[in-house]
Amino acid sequence: MVSDRGLEVLRVIVQDYVASREPVGSKSIVDRHSFGVSAATIRNDMALLEEEELIAAPHTSSGRIPTDKGYRLFVDHLADLRPLSAAQRQAIETFLGQSADLDEVLARSVRLLSHLTHQVALVQYPSLSRAKVRHVELVPLSETRLLSVLITDAGRVEQRIVDLPRQLDEPVLAELRTRLNHALVGLSMSEAAAALTGAGVLGPFEQQEAVDLITGTLHDQVGANRQDRLVMAGAANLVRTEEDFTGSIYPVLEAIEEQVVLLRLFGEMATDQHGVSVSIGRENAPFGLAETSVLTSGYSSQGGNLARLGVLGPTRMDYSNNMAAVRAVARYLSRLLGEN
Repeated sequence: MVSDRGLEVLRVIVQDYVASREPVGSKSIVDRHSFGVSAATIRNDMALLEEEELIAAPHTSSGRIPTDKGYRLFVDHLADLRPLSAAQRQAIETFLGQSADLDEVLARSVRLLSHLTHQVALVQYPSLSRAKVRHVELVPLSETRLLSVLITDAGRVEQRIVDLPRQLDEPVLAELRTRLNHALVGLSMSEAAAALTGAGVLGPFEQQEAVDLITGTLHDQVGANRQDRLVMAGAANLVRTEEDFTGSIYPVLEAIEEQVVLLRLFGEMATDQHGVSVSIGRENAPFGLAETSVLTSGYSSQGGNLARLGVLGPTRMDYSNNMAAVRAVARYLSRLLGEN
């Protein structure tokens, strides 16, 4: 059983090691922190922490570093989510508020989160399962090419180019645009897909072959679901922390590229009392990420569709700051998408 002072010793060991990357000794704890006891007493507390496998001695160093178990106890019981500064909050609002559509806002979100945390940032596309069609637009690009645009109530814009066998007369295109919106607006993605495969849902057209190409493309658009896709930023941050990995970081980079691995991990992470999910070190071993920590929080779009946003980095990271940043960006992202 770890005493209250032992837990405080663990807290400062985690914080000092994260800040310096140097093993932490009893003398430095006494010198830098106000425990009001001798170095010998701190050494006894550290010995008990070591018996509990919460800290360990790297090589022959006299200092100690946190173990995965120690980081877990720190995150579960000791980490305080430091509030973001006014400047950081303003940066989030200003940077994300300039986004025009879902693709851009997600790209900006990971760039901002990577900047705030100095880690690899990731965001999952929201599912379209509960999104509804807001508008369909058909934009002529040339005589035999047009752009099919699907806009959902979640703010997502899905675009596809359609190559036609011959030019589609403007009156026919205008009529098709009107009928599509009449038939699809307000429907869920699954309902819209079913409607587009229904016999005669749009009625007959003179240039039926071209119309069939357009409706077939639109069917693919409403059936697309990019929740199996992640947007990432900040891979260079992982390279800059290469010293925190005992071996090569290339397996970690490969795991990041294999997005399905991270999506599986996202799906298995449970949210804590802070609204943030944290998976540390050996907990990630089944995913090939045993020397990393992953922090995520959920966000929602206007249609109520849930997805995750987070960061990945070495186990030696500033958990308090990173958890606060992940939660803040996720909350602002939910608010921003809910307004669109």
